[in-house]
Amino acid sequence: MKRALAMLVTVLVVTSLLSGVAAAQETRSGETVVVEEDETVGDLTAFGGTVVIQGTVDGDLEAFGGDVLVEGEVTGDVDAFAGNVRVTGEVDGGVSAAAGNVVVGEGATVGALSAAAGNVAVEGTVAGDVQAAAGSVTLGPAATIEGDLTYGGELNRHPDAEVAGSVTQESPGAPTPLGEVPALPPWLGPLYWTLVNLVLGAVLLAIFPWFSDGVAATARTETLKSGGVGLLALVGIPITLALVAITVVGIPLSIAGAFVFALLLWVASVYGRFAVGAWLLSFANVENRWAALVVGLLVVFLVGLLPVLGGLVELVVLLLGLGALSIALYERYGDDGRSRSTGTGETAATR
Repeated sequence: MKRALAMLVTVLVVTSLLSGVAAAQETRSGETVVVEEDETVGDLTAFGGTVVIQGTVDGDLEAFGGDVLVEGEVTGDVDAFAGNVRVTGEVDGGVSAAAGNVVVGEGATVGALSAAAGNVAVEGTVAGDVQAAAGSVTLGPAATIEGDLTYGGELNRHPDAEVAGSVTQESPGAPTPLGEVPALPPWLGPLYWTLVNLVLGAVLLAIFPWFSDGVAATARTETLKSGGVGLLALVGIPITLALVAITVVGIPLSIAGAFVFALLLWVASVYGRFAVGAWLLSFANVENRWAALVVGLLVVFLVGLLPVLGGLVELVVLLLGLGALSIALYERYGDDGRSRSTGTGETAATR
């Protein structure tokens, strides 16, 4: 699930912008994004290593980061993709989260909760239903769920926890009439996406060997520039697509652009892993693009299993890959619109 993060983020950002393009919406990004305690903002989209809401979001919050912390108030809905999502304040609408850990803290209140995570903990109040697809679901002694609880995985319920509605063990939205299905190992999903990325990477290296080498070299030698360009692209392209969608004629173009952007993010995430592998092999004076692809995918897969750190590393790898790919494409086509003679995309003998 987490390895499909790039695709999920694209769908989240583009869909939300298209549906609410007429309304003012603020976008913030950086290593740490904070809405201060005495600050009130409208609809907010935030990208950062850490996103902290101490004040008030008078509208919806969409957050993408290593940690998303809602300590203040959100009057609308919260959509979050992060390593950790923790609500200790108040969310009037629903909370939808894809993360390693999702926590509704003691004293917190949310309208409803829908979570896909390794661990989900409810220690506060949920005014509506809870749907949790997780390895483990924990209800603390102060937990109150005023609606139904639908969960997948292992349930740890304190005797004092209150659930007003029904309690059902199944995958939300996909009932299993054949009975209880054992929880899948948490590493199975990441491993699957690693294998899928391996196939895509092999195709890219076979068809565009020299271009792929150039993208990896850019990420290694111009790391800060690549990361900065990647962040600008991650934030700027969805905003551009939203502006295009303002006109009726532009809506089909914007939708098509969203699919292209999703593909670009996927390719960039693979190139980022390829660059990591090439960088690691350089310490051993090894130059082999196939070995670099395998090493990069394996290292990011293993690090990605770690809580918090895994999400941050994957974000950095995505930004490096997206920035280096954008720079390489601009250098090839940006000046005169024609592919340069050096580094052609034709298949060449690999190392």
